[in-house]
Amino acid sequence: MNGQPADKQSTTAAPVSAAALTPAASVAPVASLKTRDPFDLVRKAAIHAALEAVITFDADQRVVMINPAAQTLFRVSADDALGADLQRFIPARLRTAHAAHVRGFADSECMGMSMSARGPVLGLRSNGEEFELEASITRVDSMGPKGRQTHYTALLRDLSSEQALKTSLTAYRDQMRSIFERAPVAIWIADGESIVFANQTSLRLFGAATAQELLGRSIFELLQPKSHALVRRQVKAVLAGDTAEPIRECIAALDGSVRELEIAIAAMPDHGEQIVQMVLADVTEHTRENAALERSRRQLRRLAARLVQAREDERRHIARELHDELGQQLTALKMELSSLQPDAAVDHWQARMAQMTHMVDATVASVRRIAKDLRPAMLDDLGLNAAIESLANDTARRLGIPITLELDETQPPLQDATATALYRMVQEALTNIARHAHASQVSISLRQVEDQVHLTLQDDGVGFSAQALASEGGNGLVGIRERAYMLGGDLHVGNAAQGGGLLSVRLPLGSPPQSPLAANDHETA
Repeated sequence: MNGQPADKQSTTAAPVSAAALTPAASVAPVASLKTRDPFDLVRKAAIHAALEAVITFDADQRVVMINPAAQTLFRVSADDALGADLQRFIPARLRTAHAAHVRGFADSECMGMSMSARGPVLGLRSNGEEFELEASITRVDSMGPKGRQTHYTALLRDLSSEQALKTSLTAYRDQMRSIFERAPVAIWIADGESIVFANQTSLRLFGAATAQELLGRSIFELLQPKSHALVRRQVKAVLAGDTAEPIRECIAALDGSVRELEIAIAAMPDHGEQIVQMVLADVTEHTRENAALERSRRQLRRLAARLVQAREDERRHIARELHDELGQQLTALKMELSSLQPDAAVDHWQARMAQMTHMVDATVASVRRIAKDLRPAMLDDLGLNAAIESLANDTARRLGIPITLELDETQPPLQDATATALYRMVQEALTNIARHAHASQVSISLRQVEDQVHLTLQDDGVGFSAQALASEGGNGLVGIRERAYMLGGDLHVGNAAQGGGLLSVRLPLGSPPQSPLAANDHETA
């Protein structure tokens, strides 16, 4: 209740609480000095019932009335307070200034004023504890037995709990601000389009030395023009209470560099109708790393394609050597052996000649089988349809099951790499069926559909397990998958509705530009 001498000003007296309207008969006895004025008794009873702390004192600053709220506030009883000097409720160091303040108000013509207008007001409890309070003082003139008298009524409100709450809120606000400032992602807060807060990561992201370089600027100054419409829609959506998915856009830093960001926008309804928070994650390096990883994958697939092609070329060369060189020599040897005419009297020469001829025949058959496995000459000489038909007949004879073929009458116009890949896919699929399917029949279909060639193999065996279907390369399918991918096609593996396994491959008739088989030797960024 300390303060400086009051300026002469007119203020409105503090309002009386609703409790002051309570009938006098319903309240406790009034704690005041004796009075015979009935009206004064009613007034004191109303003040006594008020929830606010009320103290009335005379011109000598002697307490003449104190209500229960004030007694609780200062932790005194009515007997201790009534008649006591008002100074007992003021800290000792502030009593002189407070007395002068009250005298200044008494000498003024003001009917009421706020004592908190000149700064914080401190009170003193009976236990010596100081606390901050809000105080207003009102002049009350009354007519008593001694004539006209002037009293002063102070309405007091304890601010200590509010101050503690303010302190806690300030500490919480500072803590949250510190968290925002130290966040590893850029965060800014915008009021409408204007940036009102930007953390340290935002400054580094945009290349700003101080926050002043960003504060007050429009968010759209820092976003690429092509993203403005999308960001406006997102802001409008979150302000309307909807959720918005993060968006990827580019920003222009203050130094002119372009960064790619993932932007998440959220409304801040407790701070206004146009306040939004934007979290900006710099994904520039992540995007670059993904691009580099994708380039590396393309290089590896190109290398794999070259290895596959080199293997096929080597197989073709070895098959031709076996067929042309070793096969011809063995054939010539057989002819030489057959031309020999052993002495009829020597029977064992006849038997040895027959044995050697049989061995040569078996060797020639082995050479032809090896050459066919390495690279079927029929694929180069008669085309893919004939090679698949020959492969199916050999497999059916070896497994003892029928294999049905559905081939176009006219062979699709395929490049050599595509024809070779399709033949190897059929070869690997039939090997798979022989090892795992336990099938009793197989069907193979190879047809041209518009600008694609469709290869389908189906059997009535046990089908693919869930584990095999979930695996990228289960049951030896990785080779078929990689061949299809390198040629710009796709592979589908599943189980047929009527049971059994189903394998379907779709390839373009020509090598697509994206195919590693069609790529040149130079990587383009």
